[in-house]
Amino acid sequence: MSFLTDLNPVQREAVEAIDGPVMIVAGAGSGKTRVLTYRAAHLIDRGIPPHAILALTFTNKAAQEMKARINGLVGDAGRAIWMGTFHSLFARLLRFEGERIGFTRSFTIYDTDDSLALIKRVMSALGISAQQYSPQGIRSRISLAKNQLLTPGELGDATNDPWAERAARVYEEYQRRLKESNAMDFDDLLLMPLRLFREAPPVLTRYRQRFRYVLVDEYQDTNRVQYRLIRELTGNGGNICVVGDDAQSIYAFRGADIRNILDFERDYPDCRVFRLEQNYRSTGTILAAADSLIRRNKGQIPKTLWTENAAGERILVLTSESDLAEGYAVVEKIEEESRRNKRDLKDFAVLYRTNAQSRALEDALRRSGIPYVIVGGVAFYKRKEIKDVLAYLRLLVNPRDEESLLRVINVPARSIGETTIARIRRFSERQGLPMFESLAAESLQGEIGERQLAAVRTFHRMVAKYMALKAKVSPSELARALVDEVGMIRLLKEENTPESLARRENVLELVSALTEFTDQRPEATLEEFLEEVSLVSDVDMADFGHNAVTLMTAHAAKGLEFPVVFVTGLEEGLFPISSALESPEELEEERRLMYVAMTRAKSRVILSHALTRYRFGEMNYSLRSRFLEEIEPACLVSPAREPSPRVRASGARVPAAPVRARPKRKPGVEYYGDPLPDYENESQDPQHLRVGQQVHHAAFGPGRVVALDGRGEQARAIVDFETVGRKHLMLKFAHLRTS
Repeated sequence: MSFLTDLNPVQREAVEAIDGPVMIVAGAGSGKTRVLTYRAAHLIDRGIPPHAILALTFTNKAAQEMKARINGLVGDAGRAIWMGTFHSLFARLLRFEGERIGFTRSFTIYDTDDSLALIKRVMSALGISAQQYSPQGIRSRISLAKNQLLTPGELGDATNDPWAERAARVYEEYQRRLKESNAMDFDDLLLMPLRLFREAPPVLTRYRQRFRYVLVDEYQDTNRVQYRLIRELTGNGGNICVVGDDAQSIYAFRGADIRNILDFERDYPDCRVFRLEQNYRSTGTILAAADSLIRRNKGQIPKTLWTENAAGERILVLTSESDLAEGYAVVEKIEEESRRNKRDLKDFAVLYRTNAQSRALEDALRRSGIPYVIVGGVAFYKRKEIKDVLAYLRLLVNPRDEESLLRVINVPARSIGETTIARIRRFSERQGLPMFESLAAESLQGEIGERQLAAVRTFHRMVAKYMALKAKVSPSELARALVDEVGMIRLLKEENTPESLARRENVLELVSALTEFTDQRPEATLEEFLEEVSLVSDVDMADFGHNAVTLMTAHAAKGLEFPVVFVTGLEEGLFPISSALESPEELEEERRLMYVAMTRAKSRVILSHALTRYRFGEMNYSLRSRFLEEIEPACLVSPAREPSPRVRASGARVPAAPVRARPKRKPGVEYYGDPLPDYENESQDPQHLRVGQQVHHAAFGPGRVVALDGRGEQARAIVDFETVGRKHLMLKFAHLRTS
């Protein structure tokens, strides 16, 4: 019992409340892991057999850390606890009991790649086009259906969406083949135990009697299947203890359901609730700022974090002229903070909402000679979709680049498979021709099938066309047109998974990088851009030991802490992300994500936004994120905005027009016009459009104006069309009709 003296009074109360349902609401930096491990150790110390304790976590790392701590408190007795991730522990259970539902003990677990390969085979067998319906998109639909406990029939009946109907057909055959192969995918590792408990009640009774104490970490991140498993094992009561923080529920896109923690008291009416509100990590100012932000959310468990730490410095808000200038502003603050407080580079974390934002930050750090590491992702220029686009561009520059050709000849899929490629390669070797030239050779006919030959010739004509255009248009125009014709952006948008949308953003960011490069160097060639990128890609930025700046998304930062944290890209449509602007629930999750980002910091938080940002090669004006307006003003300080010599030397964009005040938000309007140019003394666009107005295009159909820019003949609009998504239009050519 002596180890309980390490706890503060509330922590100790929570640890000692071992009987009945318990919810521990653990605010950021309040010692959540300590409470969970001490609770397990306390149970053993009270005489509870370790094998009667089930502890569920979300990462193997967390499980290993807690096991080590428990063993340090009670010795080897802690090793007998069933502790691990949901998937690992229920897979273990299925090894013992799976024969009751038709699986042997040696069933195979399919990872994501295995699952996708099987789905492709099923789609082929069912005659469902992999070009029209992305296998990855189908896999995502099936996974989501499983997490929502939907059967194939229920998925097909849920909507008139043709994607759902195709996914339901694949889902049914996919499950049949999994069973035939004595295999389960990751989702099945949670679904099959539910089926087991339903079909074999004695098994459920036995495990309820065994696991008399159930502990659940990060309860706010559980999905409905995990919720059901916990309810099955504990019944309507039982000794269940969940630990979590509703304010850190940020994984809805993975199926997490915040209702699980918000409704815990309703699900377990006799539960006791303990609030861990003392923060041991951050300064008083950081906590006050984060608290003022999260209080805007309606769906939350009330709590007030406090600390005995010093108040610390106010939060710095940086305003930069562009995303490139933002990168250099971050670099300068890192250098200044390092000098002033003698900090190592490993003390700094730079957070962003989307992976695509890392490009400008990486460029600024690299050009300033500051090492960095990417956490939760790969360096921008090493991401698959980026390497695919660069391979296309390298092929335009060097048609003999066979590696680039092989990389993109079937990207996106165009019916040119491995067998066809092997035959073309053998043909080119016999003819003594470069592989690219072989694609157009007359004698290739007969070597491959007619369908494949047509696809090969179409690919060759497209690449040859852009080779000819290379000398006639700017590199940025060339890349933009090529990416558009190849169809990567459209296909990634149609796939409509979190992963595909992130990859789409990365492709758009690459085009922006090339545009930015040529804006700064008007005489630059495509070859020069590719050379610079090659030098970046050849440097393993992660190989700098531990003393490097950390770059990561705000999602990846959860559970971590750093002395100094930058949160960048705080602009409407970016953070919060545009898809959340019309959904109160999604907007609240974005606010929770911002809360998580800020509370990663121990000593200092620096918030940053840019006035302009390139999107798909076009400069767009940005508005400050609403989150900056929601933080208590007394916690913030904004220095005078004046580009440094380094930013000027870099060629970063500096808008000529004076900055005007942000327009007040009108009720129901979620998009805003350009706040920078002064239109008062200029002629308006030819059609007197306004942001939010409904319009109609002859080809694209109905849509809504998202943003306006430019004057006279240069007037442009971004319109969000119902059928084709967002389009950038020159108004003098668009002929938009207004209602």
